[in-house]
Amino acid sequence: MRDVTYAPIIATAKLGFRLLGQRFQLTGTEHVPRTGGALLAVNHVSYLDFIYGGLAAHPSRRLVRFMAKREIFDHRIGGPVMRSMHHIEVDRDEGEASLRTAVRYLADGEVVGIFPEATISRAMELKEFKTGAVRIAAEAGVPVVPVILWGTQRLLTKDHPRDFSRGTTIAVSVGEPLHPTGADPVAETAELHAVMSDLLDRTIAAYPAEEQPPGSWWLPRRLGGGAPTLAEAAELDAAERAARAARRAGRHPA
Repeated sequence: MRDVTYAPIIATAKLGFRLLGQRFQLTGTEHVPRTGGALLAVNHVSYLDFIYGGLAAHPSRRLVRFMAKREIFDHRIGGPVMRSMHHIEVDRDEGEASLRTAVRYLADGEVVGIFPEATISRAMELKEFKTGAVRIAAEAGVPVVPVILWGTQRLLTKDHPRDFSRGTTIAVSVGEPLHPTGADPVAETAELHAVMSDLLDRTIAAYPAEEQPPGSWWLPRRLGGGAPTLAEAAELDAAERAARAARRAGRHPA
């Protein structure tokens, strides 16, 4: 796969990281294979996760092709950039097409990134997973590599102003690969969720305490933070979907 823009974009991102004085905690990156197809399953807490998620594969010198929602590809600037990096457009109304593209990429030996939650978690906890990750990996015959990001939500996420203050720590934790067979996608998805939940807890525990004091809005409620519970976040998500549907209906009257 020919890449012209990916390397310059990575270089630009690294410059941005340095200018912001960001510190990185990378653990388990040896679990990303250096050759062959692999599917990275990444939690989703920030609009920037597809940028920082790629760091999981950087020590292995791999480029990640992320599955991202169609709206990003519709943007007049973001769309051409995403296509130039061979990311995969996901149309939620035509999901099977993106799944087939992901399987083809993996069969060709690429590393593909997927967000099993599909949308950002306001709770900073793992939401319910879609079964797409294990189904794609099983069909392509590749491992699923769990990846947890933490700290990215402090920069840019839902319901909070952006904050690019200097010195933020970004944690990227990579777990041991799983090898789904596709025999029971629901059970295998539950296993992936459990593994990533444990990895999330360990990542939060290892994060600098001085950067996430009790009551921090980006910390899960059960850990003493101010984030919504999963139930409260689900209500906010439902309200957001309803508002979005109303705006679409207003633009396209019957």
